[in-house]
Amino acid sequence: MEFTTKLIKGTLLKRYKRFLADVKLANGDVVTAHCANPGAMLGLKEPGLTVWLSPSDNPKRKLKYSWELVELAQDKTLVGINTGHPNKLVEEAILNGTIKELQGYQTLKREVKYGQNSRIDLLLSEPETKAGQLCYVEVKNVHLLRKKGLAEFPDSVTSRGAKHLHELSDMVKQGHRAVMVYVVQRGDATRFCLADDIDPHYAQSFQVAQENGVEAIAYKCLLSPSGIVINKKISIK
Repeated sequence: MEFTTKLIKGTLLKRYKRFLADVKLANGDVVTAHCANPGAMLGLKEPGLTVWLSPSDNPKRKLKYSWELVELAQDKTLVGINTGHPNKLVEEAILNGTIKELQGYQTLKREVKYGQNSRIDLLLSEPETKAGQLCYVEVKNVHLLRKKGLAEFPDSVTSRGAKHLHELSDMVKQGHRAVMVYVVQRGDATRFCLADDIDPHYAQSFQVAQENGVEAIAYKCLLSPSGIVINKKISIK
């Protein structure tokens, strides 16, 4: 996924009200950017961090800028914080063959209604191996890393995430396939696990879903101010 506009570098002043961030640009201007991330963003929202914004010329937007990347002070690692990108990243990685586990399907649809008033991120259909079986793909953005190399999800309590796991289990019971894809938007991760201390209920729901046949895979991304791509599978511990 290439950014459609050139990203602008700045310094984070503060993130507040979850979806807003004040950033000082190189020319001294202070702008308010949209932060498309409802999570706690632990370790990624400290004032003084270098951030990257995408500008928009859409006159209907309330805020001209969107916060895309943050650069960690200790090692210059780039982390993607925009939770609006993972669905597109997974779609691209399926179509280009990077995600091997989701190959062999003839059609791909996004945001399809299913379950109890929910929408599945990606719906794959018409597999070569089992006619009539659908594949429900739920995508989660991952940016938390508290121990070296270990990416974690979630970074805050997510009752919605637990609900999705229950509904994926229902799809498996109906004879379909269901896959959780955890997209790690940082290049310094080598493995993935659940942050069960942050949300024990989600961790328990994940275990039950796996016992019911829901699959789980994790892939990390290669990030730069030019774009983001899924490039490597990492283990789930």
